[in-house]
Amino acid sequence: MNAESNTFQYSRVRPSIFWPVVMIVVGILALWLPVASSIGVARLLGWLLVFDAVFQLIHSFRSEGVGHVAWKVLVALIFLVVGIYFLVHPLLAVALVTLALATFFLVEGVVDVFSYFAARETRASHWILLNGIVSIILAVMIWRHWPTGSLWVLGVLVGVGLLMTGVSRLMIALAIRTYLKQTGRETGGNLRAA
Repeated sequence: MNAESNTFQYSRVRPSIFWPVVMIVVGILALWLPVASSIGVARLLGWLLVFDAVFQLIHSFRSEGVGHVAWKVLVALIFLVVGIYFLVHPLLAVALVTLALATFFLVEGVVDVFSYFAARETRASHWILLNGIVSIILAVMIWRHWPTGSLWVLGVLVGVGLLMTGVSRLMIALAIRTYLKQTGRETGGNLRAA
C-alpha cells in the first residue's frame, strides 16, 4: 500500500509538456498573424470588461449605503460602455491599448532608472538599469509608430510573451522530468496536467 501511495504521489508531480507546447504554437501563430492577434486581444479585453460590468452591477446591490451602491453602479456602467465600445470598434481599442502599453513601459522604465540610482551600490543592480533603459526604448519605439504601428505591436508583444512563457514552462517541465528520472521517481508514461 505504501508503494502505491508513493507511485501515485510521484506521478502527480510529473509535469505535462502539452500546455507549454500549446503556448509555443499559439505564440508562433500570434507572431505570424500580429494584426489578427492584436484585434483578438482587443476583443478579449472588451468581453472581459462586459463580463466584469455585469458582475460589478450584481455586486453593487449587495453593498450597503446609497453612496456605495451608486459608485459601484457607475463603475459597472463605465466598464460596460468601454467594453461594448471595444467590441464595436476593435481597431480603436487596439490603438488605445497600445498607447496605454507605451505609457506603462515609459513609467516602468523611469521608475527602474531611478531605482538603479537609489540602489546602485547593490550587487547586480545594473540589471535594473538595463531593464529600465530597454523599457524606455520600447516605449519610445511604440510611441514613434503610434497609431499606425498599433495593429502589429500588441500582437507581437502577446506572441513573444506566449512564446517565451511556453519555452520557459517547457524547459522547467523537462528539467523536472530529468530530475525525477535521475532520482528514480518517475512512473508511467502518461502525461499529467501541470
